[in-house]
Amino acid sequence: MSASELVKDIGGLVSLPDVYLRINRLVDDPDSSSADIAKAISQDPSFTVRLLRVANSALYGFSSTIDTVAKAATIIGTTQIRSLALSMSVARSFAGLPNDLVSMDNFWRHSLLCALAARHLAKEARRCDPDALFTAGLLHDIGELVIFNRLPAQAKEALELVLDSQDEIPVYAAERQVLGFDHAEVGGEMARAWKLPPLLEECIAHHHAISDPKRYPRETSLIHIANVIALMAEIDTLDPADVAPIDPLAWENTGLSKESVEPAIRAIRAEVVEVEKLFLGDQ
Repeated sequence: MSASELVKDIGGLVSLPDVYLRINRLVDDPDSSSADIAKAISQDPSFTVRLLRVANSALYGFSSTIDTVAKAATIIGTTQIRSLALSMSVARSFAGLPNDLVSMDNFWRHSLLCALAARHLAKEARRCDPDALFTAGLLHDIGELVIFNRLPAQAKEALELVLDSQDEIPVYAAERQVLGFDHAEVGGEMARAWKLPPLLEECIAHHHAISDPKRYPRETSLIHIANVIALMAEIDTLDPADVAPIDPLAWENTGLSKESVEPAIRAIRAEVVEVEKLFLGDQ
């Protein structure tokens, strides 16, 4: 089985909510306005409440209260609203996906730490959209959940290979050994199946192979760095030797340096508890 075959009927496993699909269509329509997008969001009351909660959080830090969807769409921007809507939609759609191999709390904490790190680094690197990078960080390991759910025996074998290896083989390498493909490839195929923006597709598909992206090498490298920073935050270390190394090409592609790591770790540790409540609360 290939990665593309694994996600062929992904709609039967998990699907994106109608509100996101409507927003996505409107953002891509040159004749639509922020008012049209606000109207589409307002048709889903629970989504509206969550969107306004996020818009008024420390994630954005606006000086005045955003009390309507129209105001959120105008201030945050329509493209950013789409990124935010996708982040919220996927987090909730996948949160309950059953598997017996990993803690979903741990999976989503890592994903949110990576999303926050990516947003932080995108602001530092400039010329990158922090909201799009937040979404890419949140979704970077989404292929793992599909593998856990659809190929549990092989997924378990790959995890055992990681635990038993003396040279600490990374998960993606173990997956390639057992399956012939890895979670990044599966995530990339999902992004294609869902017709997500090309930036997200490349970041998800290539965050472990950052020499491969053709269009978005800078953004993909940011997700690569953010993933390692998230791992460091999870195990409460500031020592890069405690985790997998960052590919030197990532620093070259982004224009950042190793000095960016420690401030990012401190920042995302301070933010993650509130953001967890915003994106994963009230499941």
